[in-house]
Amino acid sequence: MSNFDKSKLHVTFMDGVNKVSPIIPRKYTLTHSDETGELFLDIGKDYNYKAITSFRDEVLGKWINFNNMYYLQLYAYISGGEFDFKRSAIRYNIFQKELPLALTAIINGDKTFYKAHPYLYNSPIFIKFNSIYPAFNKVEYFGRVKDYFI
Repeated sequence: MSNFDKSKLHVTFMDGVNKVSPIIPRKYTLTHSDETGELFLDIGKDYNYKAITSFRDEVLGKWINFNNMYYLQLYAYISGGEFDFKRSAIRYNIFQKELPLALTAIINGDKTFYKAHPYLYNSPIFIKFNSIYPAFNKVEYFGRVKDYFI
């Protein structure tokens, strides 16, 4: 996993979302620059679709309330058919390696939000990998919000 450097994280709050509210809808769009290593986190009521490129290496996320419990659901796009199985496996492995960095960026980029809502610290995090290949089309547990605070 790459190391998190908070000086390379740029956070933008969009469309009616601020540092402490709302919880729902609160959506995250995390993109990056391969050239500079910078991370760009947009937090809004919707995803920042303009930031998504044809590489499809962004991480999207949102808060969900189910049975009066909150959890953080993230999404990683593996393949919709444009990548063969081998390339999809490579993409899946890269996401597996880099997701802890992505989660650290998302959680720490929205730190004031968690300080305002400390009951979310123990919320579970699930990653939905989206792929046409069953081997990569799955949901995985990635710990709790508190695991990614630095």
